[in-house]
Amino acid sequence: MIPKYRKQFNQEFSQEKYTQLKEALAQKGGIEPAFRISESPLFLTNEFKNKLLDASDSIIDQIKELPAEVLYKAVPDNCRVPNDTLQPHFFTIDFGICRSENGQIEPQLIELQAFPSLYAFQKTFEDTFCEVYPFLSEIKNKMPHDDFKNHLKKLIVGDEHPEHVILLEIFPEKQKTAIDFALTEQLLGIKTVCLTKVKKEGKKLFYENDGKLTEIKRIYNRVIFDELDRIPDLKAGFDFREDIDVQWITHPNWFFKISKFLLPMLKHQFVPKSYFLHEFPESESLENFVLKPLFSFAGSGVNLNPTKDITEAIEDKENYILQRKVSYEPIFEDINGEFSKAEIRLLYIWHENEDRPVLLENLGRMTKAAMVNVDFNKKDAIWIGSSNAFFGEE
Repeated sequence: MIPKYRKQFNQEFSQEKYTQLKEALAQKGGIEPAFRISESPLFLTNEFKNKLLDASDSIIDQIKELPAEVLYKAVPDNCRVPNDTLQPHFFTIDFGICRSENGQIEPQLIELQAFPSLYAFQKTFEDTFCEVYPFLSEIKNKMPHDDFKNHLKKLIVGDEHPEHVILLEIFPEKQKTAIDFALTEQLLGIKTVCLTKVKKEGKKLFYENDGKLTEIKRIYNRVIFDELDRIPDLKAGFDFREDIDVQWITHPNWFFKISKFLLPMLKHQFVPKSYFLHEFPESESLENFVLKPLFSFAGSGVNLNPTKDITEAIEDKENYILQRKVSYEPIFEDINGEFSKAEIRLLYIWHENEDRPVLLENLGRMTKAAMVNVDFNKKDAIWIGSSNAFFGEE
């Protein structure tokens, strides 16, 4: 996308530098990333960035216009958590990097969610790329590190002492995102706590902090609530559906409200047409669409080639969408002259009582497989896995 930077990166790349990149990330996090790190960043033009921001601004405007009761319909009855908030604290939006019919490279919306992503990790990832390849510093994110930290601290910690704020996950040490938890602890001075270790007394929650029972007042929530039912014999410290004295960052209901549930309602040239499965019109052809469960995570349950037999066998059709297929364009050249495809996730935060979210960072995913999720990559390929995008002029 930016030939000058692609050429320089590929000339400077070596296996030694790739090892240096991974070792630096492991050293900073105190733990190795449990997902594949791509050898290369994404180089994208400012023109492409403007297309991303135009689409995102339009989507944000459309969401803000939706009545609260419409959004609330997305929350399953058995997953409704009390004390909902007027807006989410996080807003992330995924775009495929595609080629239009007129030959232009353009974004196409894949999905969106109001659930935290790898904010702390991606900032560290970007900084580490710049350390290993110093020329990248001229096109790095313009937001100073202190501003990034202050934004996250204001959002997650607020006015509380960090000891009263926890990052909540289920068996966090087993999660692929554990390095992000560690980097978040370093950045904000909070602890990561397993759901099974939380204690409840009345309406208050507590955790063991250096041998002292400490009240939890704010929860940076990384638990996907509807997945708890799939864990056998889980002994959670409390039930999300209970009325408790705690501030959720972000409230669990928003995982459902900002999700694939919204895709059929959104309109923009960079938003592929989507339908709820039970509303799919006969005038459309299934072969042009991808079948997705509304609330799946990390690409699970996605069917790239749905058939009538498959769709008719689904009983809860209202919990699935059909999204028009888009074609990811392989434009990211590796050192062997082969090309990878990619998608980019924009990482916004939404401060309480503010009108619009703030864009903090981005997350890239590169692949040579049919699906962009890192779990679907081939083991022996290069220029695949988790990445970070740098924007500049051609």
